[in-house]
Amino acid sequence: MAKIRRIRLKSQKYIPIEGTSPGSIQFYEGVLKPEITVHSYNEDEYYTEKIKSVDELAIHLDLLPDLNRWIDIRGIGDANLLEYLEKKFSVNKLVIEDIADTRQRPKVDEYDDYIFAVSRMLYVNPELEIENEQVSFLVFPKLLISFQENYSKTIEPVIHRLKGGKGNIRVGGTSYLMYALMDIIVDNYFTLIYKLGDELETIEELLYRKADKTLMFQTQNIKREMIMIRRTAWPERDKINDMIRSDSKLISKSSKSFLKDTYDHCMQIIDLVESYKDITTSLLDMNLSFISNRMNEIMKVLTIISSIFIPLTFIAGVYGMNFAFQDPKTGKILYNNMPELYAENGYMYTIGGMLVIAIAQMIYFWRKGWLNKS
Repeated sequence: MAKIRRIRLKSQKYIPIEGTSPGSIQFYEGVLKPEITVHSYNEDEYYTEKIKSVDELAIHLDLLPDLNRWIDIRGIGDANLLEYLEKKFSVNKLVIEDIADTRQRPKVDEYDDYIFAVSRMLYVNPELEIENEQVSFLVFPKLLISFQENYSKTIEPVIHRLKGGKGNIRVGGTSYLMYALMDIIVDNYFTLIYKLGDELETIEELLYRKADKTLMFQTQNIKREMIMIRRTAWPERDKINDMIRSDSKLISKSSKSFLKDTYDHCMQIIDLVESYKDITTSLLDMNLSFISNRMNEIMKVLTIISSIFIPLTFIAGVYGMNFAFQDPKTGKILYNNMPELYAENGYMYTIGGMLVIAIAQMIYFWRKGWLNKS
């Protein structure tokens, strides 16, 4: 028998502090401490190193100045790190605030010396919860800094490509590396949508067997998840379109040509979401229709039973009045007061008559087709 995985949205609690000035760093409850990895590379060389502190990062950034660098930061719960990056690379305070406040929609902001971009990474964790994680990018001429909320390994394939050195990933510059990360983020949307699609197929299979409220609630949850994916995919598409049309020198022409492919993927995702959302609506209507039909069947059976017993109850009620045939005080015979009460075998006649009426009704209902299952 098919089984529903019950994928659900994961919620995070945000407690904003009122009255703070623009550019203030505010973290949500349960934010993770950062794990920092620095990847240094060019066409022929590749080095990677784990960084344990801000001071160690500052020392490492002064080494190998001729190589491209990717600072991979997973977990953003360190205000000192964000303040150091702000001062080191002259990053706008509002950008740092957006990195810390992980409720941003996908967007791209261009500055004189760098580009700031935000993506939403969607995936299913081992607890079957949909993680809606923010990934932020700071793009400099020879440096890319990425910020992830969690320690997820969704972008590991990009690291493997960087280590292997195949393709354009080492020679395409930091804008190509950002494209590669965005592309794998968008590709994960397909994985999530197909998982939800499999769940819809399971619900449809179970629905034909027996409709119930649980399936309806699960379908409604999937519809909410599809709406969430659409709400993420639309601005992601707009962001990539802005990057394709950008005049910034930090985004190379070759990177723009690859971004067009990611743009097409976003359009496919939006089409899939709309299709699956229509399916969820159809399943909800079908579920309600099945439940309504089942209720109609029950009401039909109860109506038939009631119709059979109404004349029988009437007969039993009439002969249950027990008006005396003879006045006990005067002995006078009351001919109009149920003489049948004293008829020999009157009880059997009455029961037989009631049985005949019931059988006649059943035959009538059968000929009308009311006893057949619709």
